[in-house]
Amino acid sequence: MQQPNAIRFSPDGASLPAHINAWIAAQEASVVTLSSGDELMSIGLRARPRFVIFDARNETDSVHAALHRVKKDSYTAVVPCAVLCSKKSDALSAAFDAGADEVIRDGMVSAEAVRRLDAMLIRSERDLIVHPSTRLAGTSAIEAEIGRRLASGDYFAVCYADLDHFKEFNDRYSYNEGDRVIRILAKLLHDVVKGTCGENGFIGHIGGDDFIFIIPYNSIPSVCGEIVATFDLLAPYQYSEQDRRAGYFFGKDRRGHLDRVPLMTLSIGVVTNLRRTLTSARQASQLATEMKTYAKSLPGSVYTVDRRSDERVTPQEPLPAIREVRKVGEVE
Repeated sequence: MQQPNAIRFSPDGASLPAHINAWIAAQEASVVTLSSGDELMSIGLRARPRFVIFDARNETDSVHAALHRVKKDSYTAVVPCAVLCSKKSDALSAAFDAGADEVIRDGMVSAEAVRRLDAMLIRSERDLIVHPSTRLAGTSAIEAEIGRRLASGDYFAVCYADLDHFKEFNDRYSYNEGDRVIRILAKLLHDVVKGTCGENGFIGHIGGDDFIFIIPYNSIPSVCGEIVATFDLLAPYQYSEQDRRAGYFFGKDRRGHLDRVPLMTLSIGVVTNLRRTLTSARQASQLATEMKTYAKSLPGSVYTVDRRSDERVTPQEPLPAIREVRKVGEVE
């Protein structure tokens, strides 16, 4: 049996207004009507729906209680929830207080109601494609941006940034301090990429300490060089004075062995479509991951640019060569 991907919650089973029914039909969703909060949570936790329409025009307490349960659980809280309420003066505030993402009052002009429901879904989709801690674009947006650049035909670079010795830092200083370092790195990447490339720069957060930024090919030396240089200035001040002065601390590596752990560094792997033909976001991501892995094998904060070629014809208008700016290792 196909799982529903939309829910109508109506304890009294009253018919919905025609324009609301038409909007639901336009979403091409598989809708189930429920009247029990337990059923709502059971289905919501099994197959997170695209949206839930709560009908509180006649019955409010049980509807608001069910809505509160949906918004209280971290898994179902991201589901966009709209409440149909009566014209009573306090009905709108009560619905929002219960956790509604949008409220449609009984008698609202149908065109306005539909636009509000559309806006609710747009907001929800926008919120889901950004990373909650850094507010940077997530994996789906990263793939879409790479696809857009491939379609444009311009020369660009996909840069995969990853922290070295971050796990050991987290273990020693707590995950709160680790999150703070991730936010610092996110801010650094954003400021340098946007400050150098403007709207031609893109920054995404895969998760943890893994980031992707996409820039024009000609911007590789200036952007990556500034990022690794600035990170090396900032990183020591994330440690205690004792660890900073020593330049290391004693901690356990991934195999559980006690050893000297150096201060964090930053590795950036860069792949471009200058010498090879990139055909998909997946391929670009795989190549950037290879280059990031190679960069992590080198000492210190570095960026490495993939020089390998698929014997692509050299462009008629030669682009400036990438010069070594800061600790650059290259794969020929």
